[in-house]
Amino acid sequence: MAGESIRQFTDSEFQNQIQSGLVLVDFHAHWCGPCRTLAPVLDQVAKELKGKAVIGKVDIDSEQKTAAHFQITSVPTMILFKNGKEVGRLVGLRTAEAIKEFIRSEM
Repeated sequence: MAGESIRQFTDSEFQNQIQSGLVLVDFHAHWCGPCRTLAPVLDQVAKELKGKAVIGKVDIDSEQKTAAHFQITSVPTMILFKNGKEVGRLVGLRTAEAIKEFIRSEM
């Protein structure tokens, strides 16, 4: 359910996808109402920050290994990675401005 500006990450490729630059990963589930509300917000953020940060999604039901590794207990959870290292988390719905500010804090 990711827009064209958002990448869908799987367990097998996750580590490679977060290794360089800024990557915001949205851990979500198809049954999660707030996750569906967040989807167009993330599409907007991805378009506005194209070339500066990558936005990706991980479905916690189909990619359970990655979700368990990062101890995802609530969705949506967004984790910001910088060159492969976790630098921050946001849990729950956020506005586009709040998400952009969160990402820009690491630029």
